[in-house]
Amino acid sequence: MAKNDRAAQSNRLWLEERGIFALNLVSAPGAGKTTLLERTLNDLGQDLSITVVEGDQETQLDAQRIQATGCRAVQINTGAGCHLDSEMVAKGLQALRPALNSIVMIENVGNLVCPALFDLGENARVALLSVTEGEDKPLKYPQMFRSSQLMLLNKIDLLPHIRFSVDQCIEYAHRVNPSLLVMQVSATTGAGMAGWYQWLRQHATVARLAPAAEGRGLGQVSAQ
Repeated sequence: MAKNDRAAQSNRLWLEERGIFALNLVSAPGAGKTTLLERTLNDLGQDLSITVVEGDQETQLDAQRIQATGCRAVQINTGAGCHLDSEMVAKGLQALRPALNSIVMIENVGNLVCPALFDLGENARVALLSVTEGEDKPLKYPQMFRSSQLMLLNKIDLLPHIRFSVDQCIEYAHRVNPSLLVMQVSATTGAGMAGWYQWLRQHATVARLAPAAEGRGLGQVSAQ
């Protein structure tokens, strides 16, 4: 863990020097991370410079879906590993070489346990929870929601067809993390996505370099 934390700090400095806003997107398998990214890239890709690090145990399937939107993406396969670590992300950053004042989205391996323990050097952690998973997940996996700054409650278009209490889920999430921001979205229909886009734009703006710093040039700094 100490080795991971050192590499995470190196990633963080590398990103900060370039005015890059990086977020770590985490969830259980099937919560809709890749669909959320696809929708976001299709809606914002013409306005914002975004690159994606994809994490999965096997296959290039998610990276191919992201690349089909016109976004540059790199796939990292973890094999038997259940999470991305900071050294894997450093290699992804080296491969992508994201632009100054851009956004890097890291789609972590689908897992509500291990990814919560590994700092990747990101600016923010965004937990995606699908209404099909049940409202008790924040209580069952508290470290994930405690370490996140934003929870996107996804697939709200399915609420008329399932038994799920939005109020109870949000209460559980705030019991674990009182400061957790919660937004309700549907990556399929687009409902609620405007709030997510506004949050993303605001945080990316805060991370941007000042014009004087942007003009200095940053040299050849390794991601590791």
